[in-house]
Amino acid sequence: MTTTNLGSPRRQPLFGLEFDPLTMDDVLARAREAISAHRRLLVGVVNAAKIVHMRADDELRDSLLEPDVLLADGQSVVWASRFLGHPLPERVAGCDLFERLLAVADADHRAVYFLGARAEVLDRMLEEVRARFPGVRIAGAHDGYFPDASAGDLAHEIAESGADMLFLGITSPKKEKFLAHFGDELDVPILHGVGGSFDVLAGVTRRAPDRWQRLGFEWLYRLLQEPRRLSGRYLSTNTAFIVLTVRERLHATPPYRPAAHTADPAARDSGGSDG
Repeated sequence: MTTTNLGSPRRQPLFGLEFDPLTMDDVLARAREAISAHRRLLVGVVNAAKIVHMRADDELRDSLLEPDVLLADGQSVVWASRFLGHPLPERVAGCDLFERLLAVADADHRAVYFLGARAEVLDRMLEEVRARFPGVRIAGAHDGYFPDASAGDLAHEIAESGADMLFLGITSPKKEKFLAHFGDELDVPILHGVGGSFDVLAGVTRRAPDRWQRLGFEWLYRLLQEPRRLSGRYLSTNTAFIVLTVRERLHATPPYRPAAHTADPAARDSGGSDG
């Protein structure tokens, strides 16, 4: 399958990556074109945490060089892009894109494969998909807890499913790495790692209200729900991102280039979680 190379605005260099200055509607239009042409559209979404962690994780960083479109998942990334003089038009949250793509599949009667989450969460989410998006054809589903050694077999199953879209409800960086390792084998036009979006659609977790999201406080809403688990993580990550943004203003990071990978993809980390 060829990759998507549609005419587009110039990509914006930020933190050593190249972001696509696209709106939600732009991405959905590209998705429809990619499905019609059976051409790969690997979607990458980046928030502040990924920008921080990729600096010490070659494999995560390389996985963010693979997407056909790379989008700002966090409002802080949009704000940073404007501060750095390479503005992105809007936040395209992975969870929002997930539901908007499901609406496209519903309207166009497209086939979708779902990979990730705990089995009980996946079942609840599939019930919600059938109720809210009856036009979606479910090509297959598998929970995110599979042994590394079976990742190749799972990729083959997905390729044989005839899916038009693959959504991975697996935590970062595992979902990015799975797509980077197996994306070329899957023969699915739309590839999108959606993290904890399965949990949201299943009703297991709640997203912040729209007003909180617009103000860039979705992270705070999550923190208030799970203060013990998230407080240390958010404090260190947010502080590191602010420092990196200031440094980027003074000295822009040169474009990253792929590093060498382990030869055997089945041996790499491809496990899942409800993320």
